[in-house]
Amino acid sequence: MRVFAARTVRWRGIFAVHSWIVFKEQGASRYTRYDYTAWGEPIRLNGFAADGRWFGDVPTAIASADGDAATAMIPKIQAAIASYSWRSYGDYRAWPGPNSNTFVAAVLAAVPELQVALPPTAIGKDFPYAGNAFGWTPSGTGVRATLGGYLGVTAGWVEGVELNLLGAVFGLDIRRPAIKLPGIGRLGVSA
Repeated sequence: MRVFAARTVRWRGIFAVHSWIVFKEQGASRYTRYDYTAWGEPIRLNGFAADGRWFGDVPTAIASADGDAATAMIPKIQAAIASYSWRSYGDYRAWPGPNSNTFVAAVLAAVPELQVALPPTAIGKDFPYAGNAFGWTPSGTGVRATLGGYLGVTAGWVEGVELNLLGAVFGLDIRRPAIKLPGIGRLGVSA
């Protein structure tokens, strides 16, 4: 199981990444990839190569799980994808969400044992995917409050401390020391 992110298309790539999730069930011959896009079927199944470039940009692996850990997570991931509420045509909004990063954040919330945070350049990750303005972080290690993805605060062991202002994230990662800046991402110890 992998979570990937790559700079998004055209000028938006200066500021933001697109994220997606892939997994390979035991005995499967290939990976299954899920994206959330603004065109075609909103939740796209195997529309692109699992670890393929995103409009020319090489993806970065944000998270991974293998073996028994991945096998235990896959049913939870599938259930989260099946129950994702923003799945109709016209639901996708690049800013402040719901977008690809909102979708992946919602799926990650179903597998908090993965202990991962999307990068600060994942604009839309703070959109209230579950409809509540206050709740747990996707990693389950902290709390977050958001006003529709336009303004928010996150504090968690995995996420660090983040201020979301109009989708741009400013923050500090204490666990793996770094500063988080809009468009740049993390500056510090490698994620």
